[in-house]
Amino acid sequence: MNVVDPDGGGPLTVTIERRVEFADTDATGHHHYLAVLRWLEHAERVLHEQLGIADETLGRLPRVHLEVDFFAAVHYREPIELTLVIERVGRTSLTHSFRVESGALLVAAGRYVVVLSAAIDGRSTPWPAEVRDRLSGTGTLPGERTADLPPSTVATVAADTAAG
Repeated sequence: MNVVDPDGGGPLTVTIERRVEFADTDATGHHHYLAVLRWLEHAERVLHEQLGIADETLGRLPRVHLEVDFFAAVHYREPIELTLVIERVGRTSLTHSFRVESGALLVAAGRYVVVLSAAIDGRSTPWPAEVRDRLSGTGTLPGERTADLPPSTVATVAADTAAG
């Protein structure tokens, strides 16, 4: 298990970096709104894996509230950075906020709430003490980066995409 940065302070945060994949785009050529939700779930998985709680939580966290504001579009192979923050740990719930950026451009931002569901009947259940303690930590966890494309490849892909 990786540990929280002891000098981090502030809320528990993880950031993933990746590129917009072709499957993330729609007929307009920019990202489909559902791509943001896939990126968000990926960041959530990374967060839970870094905390060492993924085996106890993933697959048991239905979304009960989601709000997203979209500000800009990103296109195939453009880089994005998604930062996921734990805002609040409730008795059975977890509230996150997130931001998706591409360079200095804010692409999307929002909040969502999950609840821990019991494996047997699917009803909400309190967090186990150790899981709650880890989720209540502070600082920045190690994130995840995708491999960078060489600049010439990025320029070629961008030109090909613009040409249609």
